[in-house]
Amino acid sequence: MTLRRTLALLALTPLLYVLSGTAQASAHTELVTSSPANGAELKKVPDHLTLTFDEAVDVAEVRVMTLDGDRLPVSLVPGHKGETVRAALGHPADGDYAVVWSVVDEEDGHASSGRLDFRIGTPATAQDRGDEAAPAPSPLVRQGLVAARWTGYLALALFVGGLAFVTLLWPRGAHEPRARALLGLAWTCGLLASVASIGLQGAYGALGGLRDALRAETYVDVLTTGPGVVFAARVLLWVLAAVVLSALLQGGPGTSRSPGWRVGALAVCLGLLRATGMAGHNSEGSEPTWGALADLVHLLGVSLWIGGLAMLALAVLPRRRAGELAQVVPGYSRLAAVSVAGIVAAGLVLAWQVVGSYDALLHTSYGHLLLLKTGVLGVVLTAALASRQWVRTRLDLAVLLRGDAATVRPFGYSVAAETGLVLVVLAVTSLLVTANPGQ
Repeated sequence: MTLRRTLALLALTPLLYVLSGTAQASAHTELVTSSPANGAELKKVPDHLTLTFDEAVDVAEVRVMTLDGDRLPVSLVPGHKGETVRAALGHPADGDYAVVWSVVDEEDGHASSGRLDFRIGTPATAQDRGDEAAPAPSPLVRQGLVAARWTGYLALALFVGGLAFVTLLWPRGAHEPRARALLGLAWTCGLLASVASIGLQGAYGALGGLRDALRAETYVDVLTTGPGVVFAARVLLWVLAAVVLSALLQGGPGTSRSPGWRVGALAVCLGLLRATGMAGHNSEGSEPTWGALADLVHLLGVSLWIGGLAMLALAVLPRRRAGELAQVVPGYSRLAAVSVAGIVAAGLVLAWQVVGSYDALLHTSYGHLLLLKTGVLGVVLTAALASRQWVRTRLDLAVLLRGDAATVRPFGYSVAAETGLVLVVLAVTSLLVTANPGQ
């Protein structure tokens, strides 16, 4: 499939939403009922507060706290399927009493929260209890989590795509200082972003501040949950990636051609891609298996495209060596075309899986972000078409002129614009991961 046809297919995305699925948009774990109910007037203090959610929850991911910050013990209610929990209330004094609850979605790690107010003992007075907003994660924590995920996505793309570029298209790049620096920087940022995400996720789920993201207790709390296991696996995979990278940097082109090294690199890269996808929305919807597969294809295509772009712009083009241009540029052009086709096809499946309807696409903030991402991606593909046109019409001349700077410069500008716009796409993707599909 050519990039021109891919761009046309992308333009038809809204129509394909309508034709391919009518399921309702999925949301995060939400509270269905509570006993006592919010606003209840109680003659005496009940032993427990019972909370029922719209799906099964992990009791370790449910927090119930008083307004003073005291955390109440939470346990599952026997005889239910895991969607009902209870919190021991202790012995609060008569008068106004309130608790704050929060729950982390087992599948994508997102936090939902709310506040429940009661009146105990004395008759209720005429006052408005709804003037206080329900608790929500700190904006700074959410922004930090978005930044960490943006850094993680970019590092993953540069690392996986950069390794693929060097292995498949440019083995000599293993000795090129710029290529080595790019791979090393990607690995460092990927590891740091994964570690930081654990603390930020803990503070996000506990409705805490940035200081909470640095506490050891926060890391312990997160690592005992389902999403925490995924975060830990990602950190360990980045550690294993260091072994793969160091072997390549020490062995050079010979290592990149080794079957054993390729198998190890493929296993680590697929593990990183899957562990990253498990923290997103792909598991929501009626077909989670298709969502997981589409997410893997989507992330792989993005990584091959972005990592290759970065290698091309920062390591290959500055050298302006005719032989390398003749060998590497056409190969990357074909790889990018296949990658973009995979990105679009997998993106359609993910959109059907998570958004599910034309109405949700147009009337939810998640749908608006998705449309923004689609629009920016369309501009990126326009820049990619310009790059591909240069390869078809000007590459031979650039080779004949031995990488003449004036001849190569328009291609460099096009690649740079494409790379910058892709960074915007990744930023929108980071916002999508922390957004609620149902809002």
